[in-house]
Amino acid sequence: MNPSPGPMHGPFPSITELGRALREGRTTCLAMLEGCLGRIDRFDQRIQAWVIVDHEGARAQARRLDGELTDGHDRGPLHGVPIGIKDIIDVAGLPTACGSRRWADCRAASDADVVARLRRAGAVVMGKTVTTAYAWIDPPRTRNPWDLEHTPGGSSSGSAAAVAAGMCAGAIGSQTGWSIIRPASFCGVAGFKPSRAAVSTEGVFPFATSLDHVGPIARSVADLAILFRAIRMRPEVTRFEPRPPRLGRPRGFFDRRLHPSAQAATDHAVAALTAAGADVEDLDDPLDFDAVLVDHRRVMAHEAAALHSNWLDAFPEDYPPRIRDLILEGRSITAADYEHARAAMAQAAASLHAVLERRGLDGYVTPAATGPAPDPSTTGDPAFQSPFSFTGLPCASLPVGLVAQGLPVSLQLVGALDRDVEILEHAQWCERAIHDAGLWQDPRPASMLHERIDEDRP
Repeated sequence: MNPSPGPMHGPFPSITELGRALREGRTTCLAMLEGCLGRIDRFDQRIQAWVIVDHEGARAQARRLDGELTDGHDRGPLHGVPIGIKDIIDVAGLPTACGSRRWADCRAASDADVVARLRRAGAVVMGKTVTTAYAWIDPPRTRNPWDLEHTPGGSSSGSAAAVAAGMCAGAIGSQTGWSIIRPASFCGVAGFKPSRAAVSTEGVFPFATSLDHVGPIARSVADLAILFRAIRMRPEVTRFEPRPPRLGRPRGFFDRRLHPSAQAATDHAVAALTAAGADVEDLDDPLDFDAVLVDHRRVMAHEAAALHSNWLDAFPEDYPPRIRDLILEGRSITAADYEHARAAMAQAAASLHAVLERRGLDGYVTPAATGPAPDPSTTGDPAFQSPFSFTGLPCASLPVGLVAQGLPVSLQLVGALDRDVEILEHAQWCERAIHDAGLWQDPRPASMLHERIDEDRP
């Protein structure tokens, strides 16, 4: 079976649907933006996904892009598409506060590379979305659109919540450990952490420089692919023909840690992929994932301490408890222990790649998170994202169902290093299979069900 390439059927239009409506004359760049701004006005007091919305600046961008279309200049699939930017990423003229008080008035002189690439592709940059403090795990003010009594995850909290609530068509986040895939999973949207160095971190406030990744969050994997093609630094040389993927499913570590509430949805999703023609092979763990978690934290803590120690001493009030504890932990890590963990990073990546090569697999499939979103006192368990941030492999997540509490859960597909486009193609195939099986039809988040929205469709 080859899943049908049918349209998305969700409450808010995809980037592809917006583009189709724009080019058929059924909407304008300004109208698309106003729909998003209207939802911000109506919902963000409760969800709190945004630090700052550049209403007039975004409107000026949209009007200019409408004029370009009138003059026959079409920048491509992102032309006029409203996008949010995580508040550790510079947007010229707007503050980059990094979730802190100290930097709240520090305005960026120029765009980060990723923002400049989005502008060239025609995206409308709407403003800055909430991040946890300095992109670590202290809980943010943002709430999950599916249930306001649950976390949206972190650190790209506002980016995921804003997309889920239709406040923007896509957003940019970052992931040093777990900060794109986990919020996307908790908020019922799609997320992509590219291969290490596939997207520039120039103009992005660093957390752990050897681990920082920048990537998109969107309503669908197809939308992720559009965004990734706009922001990546280099073209992929792989020639790829779409086909049912061959995937390995590691069972030990992920089965032990998966919350019982998410087990059935995960198994049903994998069964749907198999029924649609994918070859999914159960695997023993390809490496010691528990040891990877230790080494990953060691690298993060050491590098975060190198960056933040002096600021912590000078401005202790600007550091909430969990990032303060990580910096103090990092100060005690010796250079030898850090170098040992860095060596383990390369070894772990090689082990994951070797299993893919030996078994002829296109990638791994795992649950995207250990369960649905927990309460807002935490941003959730990072165990399922850490190994692939540590090794730098590309990861795409897609929602596959709702658990009994009405909260979404997702699958994560992990590809070989620098095979980003390929794993996105496989994830799109899986997304269509999940939709065809009726497991996920992109429903409206629960906190918005009682609201009447007239501008949902283009």
